[in-house]
Amino acid sequence: MADVERRGEMPYRILGRTGEKVSAIGIGGWHLGLPKVDEKLGIRIVRDAIDRGINFMDNCWDYNEGLSELRMGKALRDGYRQKAFLMTKIDGRTKKEAARQLEHSLERLQTDCIDLVQHHEILRFEDPNRIFSEDGAQAALLEAQKAGKLRYIGFTGHKDPRIHLYMLEVARENGFTFDAVQLPLNLMDAHFRSFSRLVLPELVKDGIGVLAMKTLANGSILKSKTVSAIECLHYALHLPTSVVITGVDSMAILDQAFEAARTFKPFPDAELQALLARTREAAARGQYEPFKTSSIYDGTAVNPKWLGEEPPELQALMMQD
Repeated sequence: MADVERRGEMPYRILGRTGEKVSAIGIGGWHLGLPKVDEKLGIRIVRDAIDRGINFMDNCWDYNEGLSELRMGKALRDGYRQKAFLMTKIDGRTKKEAARQLEHSLERLQTDCIDLVQHHEILRFEDPNRIFSEDGAQAALLEAQKAGKLRYIGFTGHKDPRIHLYMLEVARENGFTFDAVQLPLNLMDAHFRSFSRLVLPELVKDGIGVLAMKTLANGSILKSKTVSAIECLHYALHLPTSVVITGVDSMAILDQAFEAARTFKPFPDAELQALLARTREAAARGQYEPFKTSSIYDGTAVNPKWLGEEPPELQALMMQD
């Protein structure tokens, strides 16, 4: 995706059909609440990132039991909120639970309106049906959008590209097109259960903003000793992404993100193929993408209550059995 301008040290791109200008790299919210990141450092990471040109801020209702959103909210005081494109995610599948979680996020983030709210962890084939049911989470987000509490709607997931495709299909059946979709895009994904091959072309075709995540797979890809962190970030920037979201838990890692943006140039085809060839064998079984092959990263699997109750009509059917 072509850069449209630079702000400070950061190139900017367009977030799909929204027309919003967003930094090519965004700050991942999960790391801001880790035990090794104290509040002072978390706030400094966000503010330094914004001062240097990053405007896209990722977060989620469930990250670190709300601590990540609380820290983001504090960091965005003193005029920083106006400089940020703020995104968060909710896990609720029911209208009631989604609305409850959204209100928590608004309060923690200390804002009246979130720029982008996403249905989080679309990991199961039943998730789209629950979200788009009459009393599902999508109804809550559409009502919140109408009330001015959020601007755009998207979804995320990290398990299987076919589930992403099904979510897009169910949305179309309901007359809805997402504004953004978040998905794993990395040098291992290119070879195994590939989001870049199956989902990315559909998003580009429909003008949906592409949010890359798991670019380094929380460091797992580096353990393969096939590629560097900068090469991983460059690969995601090479794809037609609007934003490459990266976790930052230190000022050194923030510098790394800016270095990747500063030094990025689209890969000539021969160089890209050589890079993919280096990762092909290591990627074959998905061992460096554990979010696809295990439940380690599945927060909603460990906490099913986050999703909300099953629809009453289904509960009634179960009782009849």
